[in-house]
Amino acid sequence: MEIRNFTEARAAIAGGAAAAAAARSIVNGMTAEEKLWCLDGDAPVWSGLGYLGADGYHMAPFMAAQIERIGLDGVRFSDGPRGAVVGNATAFPVSMARGATWDPELEERIGDAIGRELRAIGANLTGAVCVNLLRHPAWGRAQETYGEDPHHVGELGAAFTRGLQRHVMACVKHFACNSMENARFSVDIEVDEVALHEVYLPHFRRIIDEGVASVMSAYNSVNGEWAGQNHALLTGVLRDEWGFEGFVISDWIFGMRDAAPSVTAGLDIEMPYRMVRAHHLPEALERGDAHWTDVDRSVERIISTLLRFDSVLSSAAPLHEVLGAPEHRLLAREVAGRSIILLRNEPVSAVPVLPIAATSRVAVIGTLADRVNLGDGGSSDVWDLHCHTVLDGLNAAFDDVVHDEGIDPARAATLAAAADVAVVVVGYTYLDEGEYIGATDPSLGALFPAADDPEVVERFEAWTAAQPLTVKPQHIHARPEGFAAGGDRSSLRLSDADVELIAAVSAVNERTIVVIQSGSAVITSEWIHSVPAVLQAWYGGSQAGPGLADVLLGEVNPSARLPFSIPADESDLPAFDRDAKSFRYDRWHGWWHLERTGAVPAFPFGFGLSYTTFALGAASASLVDDVVTISATITNTGSCDGADVVQVYAELPDADAPQRLVGFARVEVPAGGELAITIDVPIERLATRDPIAHAWRPARGNHRFSVSRFAGDPDAVMLEVELP
Repeated sequence: MEIRNFTEARAAIAGGAAAAAAARSIVNGMTAEEKLWCLDGDAPVWSGLGYLGADGYHMAPFMAAQIERIGLDGVRFSDGPRGAVVGNATAFPVSMARGATWDPELEERIGDAIGRELRAIGANLTGAVCVNLLRHPAWGRAQETYGEDPHHVGELGAAFTRGLQRHVMACVKHFACNSMENARFSVDIEVDEVALHEVYLPHFRRIIDEGVASVMSAYNSVNGEWAGQNHALLTGVLRDEWGFEGFVISDWIFGMRDAAPSVTAGLDIEMPYRMVRAHHLPEALERGDAHWTDVDRSVERIISTLLRFDSVLSSAAPLHEVLGAPEHRLLAREVAGRSIILLRNEPVSAVPVLPIAATSRVAVIGTLADRVNLGDGGSSDVWDLHCHTVLDGLNAAFDDVVHDEGIDPARAATLAAAADVAVVVVGYTYLDEGEYIGATDPSLGALFPAADDPEVVERFEAWTAAQPLTVKPQHIHARPEGFAAGGDRSSLRLSDADVELIAAVSAVNERTIVVIQSGSAVITSEWIHSVPAVLQAWYGGSQAGPGLADVLLGEVNPSARLPFSIPADESDLPAFDRDAKSFRYDRWHGWWHLERTGAVPAFPFGFGLSYTTFALGAASASLVDDVVTISATITNTGSCDGADVVQVYAELPDADAPQRLVGFARVEVPAGGELAITIDVPIERLATRDPIAHAWRPARGNHRFSVSRFAGDPDAVMLEVELP
């Protein structure tokens, strides 16, 4: 049966036809011009750049592969790591904060909410699933991922994907080895096969296996070839080894360099403009540098993916009023509280400082206390109109709150001295870390065409003019037009002014609580012992203040755990060069690096305190049908209900191999109660990469499992399993 358009393809699939076959039939009837139109964004370059610089990223989704003649609506892309970036959507806490919850079920709920808002603003594809590993805490976009461990990151990313794809197609990014920001347009990452497959790819594969619709390639080069035209990654790994059936898009503007190699390597859509391919691919096809079979293959992938998701994408979209809906704001508040990590809570007069009573006189100190601080101002920025600062949240929760900006430490100390408790809010903003929009290689300018096609400009301007109004929030009016500069951090410590402020306040108020806002680890060694309580509060989204107040009051018992290690000193970390042209990634970063070098972390991976206490009890392991089942008990030994995260680490027979986190479970346990849990570990999760055979080596021999509450837990329960 000949299928000529998308409507006929729907009918054929309803009758039992495969999406890939239906897509192939459509492509056979398309003109050469229509096929080429599908291979890049529908927007013109120069008009599109002007629109982007005038906040267009927040005004409308960006289109690709729309062919009206055959009824192909194409791709309508909007970002969304912490909420839909188009429209005045709900700003959730950043992904790293959500990684700290160690709660896939919660992350799936967040994905569902963000997916609803994305559909409401007209998007059908989102680049929200950012899962590049945190190799070093100086990485500017650390806040957009979930942590430093591939298993942890993969489980959170898979859950987010499940939630999103109830409403839109999800795109996982940036494939691969993208963990440096300032050098992202120029750096070549050298990585051997073992490190690549055991450390930097497992979380991507987990999300591919979850059924993600799309993959975004990275800007950087991997082993000498740009990721956007890297055949080894886009075809050898993604298609041939993993069996990915969706489509691949480039990162924006400079995501690929050469038209023909990008097509033959397996990149399907150049985003978001008619840029490199539109001006160079036709000639490349004539020369034989690329072939029409490559073009057909990419177009088939795009159409077949849209067909597979058609039941989702053709369902009625939520009304625009879903943006910032009350239930989404309640969820944002829940996540803000659930993501806060209690790092320190020492007693004063024999009583822990936290939680504190609503009747306390609270001095709130710091410029960030009265500032909407959502994080990066780049592609993950969300224009939420209803954001509540720390001061807002505490004013609503406590009877007596006074505030000082902390610019004059002596004045702040005078205010703090008269309070029952002092809350000092310190940390970073989008000026200190985020997506890098700064100087790039001047040669990249050669990728731009001389001029736009007037017909493409007319079509683009008609599309953007038809979009609903998005209001620019008051809190970002001071920013320059376009994206914030962002970039990799220049320091892992608080500013001198913040440290001075902490010293001044803690000297006069023994109940000083430090609240850190940041996207990843902050070294605390020079000041932490002068204060009894420390909270890692991230960029907490639109409900950051109310969420923090819930924790301070004890209405939310802290249950978040570190998604990375916090070192005692910068020298304990692997090297990081934000201006590197070439850099080598190996298997050793985060908690593996610290363990290997014998450096004791200030706070280990997986660590976090609670207002109650927990103890691991008896544990056992069994092997059935290629699954190791870990059974254990966890007891709440304190006086209030709480939640803990039980973590399972595996030590492989290979003495040179790093340990692995292979399972975890967040569990809620009532005061004085005991809970039995099971964590399943498929033995394929224990496989190692064979660089000679270019394949996975099945797990064999004696494996030791550590049932722990954090990496390196001295009270862990050790188990052994012999794998045949």
